[in-house]
Amino acid sequence: MDSMLKGMVEECYFETVIEAINAGHSKLVAHKEGVTGAAMLLSSMNNMEHEEAKQTIVALNLRPSQMEPS
Repeated sequence: MDSMLKGMVEECYFETVIEAINAGHSKLVAHKEGVTGAAMLLSSMNNMEHEEAKQTIVALNLRPSQMEPS
């Protein structure tokens, strides 16, 4: 994955996490939603199967606690 695509995937993850937390979900649920959203983006942009994209996102080791305070 090139750096541009990685940046887009990370942005999607964190935006989804923020939306989920703002909707009252736990950080765990927000993380799961972030992984799913980022995997959907990656699979559509990279023409890969969803499960493969999901494994790629999980390997990035993104966490809600990595968000910069706003």
